[in-house]
Amino acid sequence: MVLKQFTIKVKNGLSSNTRGLFIVLEGIDGSGKTSIAHRLIIDLEKNGYRTKYTFEPYTSLYIDILKNNYSEYRDAYLDALTYAVDRIIHLKTDIIPSIEKGEIVVCDRYFYSSVAYQSAQGAPYEWVLNINKIMLKPDLAIYLDVDPATGLKRKKGLVSRFPEYENIVFLSKVRDFYLKMVSEGYLKLVDASRDFESVYNDVFRIVERYLYRLRT
Repeated sequence: MVLKQFTIKVKNGLSSNTRGLFIVLEGIDGSGKTSIAHRLIIDLEKNGYRTKYTFEPYTSLYIDILKNNYSEYRDAYLDALTYAVDRIIHLKTDIIPSIEKGEIVVCDRYFYSSVAYQSAQGAPYEWVLNINKIMLKPDLAIYLDVDPATGLKRKKGLVSRFPEYENIVFLSKVRDFYLKMVSEGYLKLVDASRDFESVYNDVFRIVERYLYRLRT
């Protein structure tokens, strides 16, 4: 069976009565993506846009089953496939309906995380990309780049949903795969090693320019 890429039913463009927008923020923990996502939501709403914040992994069911019931079988392939199932549910129940209602969806992680993390775990890069080809392509996908040592320092003392990934050697591999996606045109890079305001302003300018092009 050939799987078709997820699509939405209305044409591209943005106004109060048409299709919304799908924005993805990516990066390792400590890159600031969650804080930037929430700030972006606030500023977009101030400018009259309807918004929706969401994140991945989306549902806890599949991830909890994987981590708690089948942890001894867990590997890069099983992780990648589990996250892909979770992503399909996310698209069908939340992302696509919100876009079709004209909302700007700001998503904290998407399939690029699977590509970076599961490739770093040992799954073939092209294979992880391939199993995610059916997923809806974002209008904007921004990678917040930070050195793993800096990211881990920023996260010190905070509870992580996935502490098994918080290893500087592993995260260095993750970063390499993110940068590979940047070089191949999948992601726009923003230097996240700077202060929050500088990083946020760069992200907002990217979004603002995109919205301006749609309006004109």
